[in-house]
Amino acid sequence: MRALRAMPNPRLTGLGSGLFCAAVMTLLGFLDELLFGASLTVYGVLFVPVSLLTALWVRRGDLLTAPVVVPIAFAVGLLPVAESGDGVGGRLMGLVTALATEAGWLYGGTLVAGSTVIVRRIRLVRRRAAARNRTSA
Repeated sequence: MRALRAMPNPRLTGLGSGLFCAAVMTLLGFLDELLFGASLTVYGVLFVPVSLLTALWVRRGDLLTAPVVVPIAFAVGLLPVAESGDGVGGRLMGLVTALATEAGWLYGGTLVAGSTVIVRRIRLVRRRAAARNRTSA
């Protein structure tokens, strides 16, 4: 329990969580390309914990932004990993193909972020109701 409390616990705004997630996924995309030869599976596996961290670190007032920014960050970070042909059309085709073939990881990470946000929201609502009951009693 002490180890968990010693972990960093930043609170990011909605925009901050989107920038965090997109920056980390882009960095992981470049590292994946460098170390693993642009493995889409490695990229997908790394996406899930980043989604969880994004959902845990977004501040309470911006909880609902996490499940929205996570898939956008997946697509942004996929640019260095996706196969690219000649020109803009080839790059776009590689991105669309990678999004289609890695949809399971995209949905999984978004589900993790959405579930985490729902649990945090339920705890927040219960905590507020308990505080309201204590003050009125």
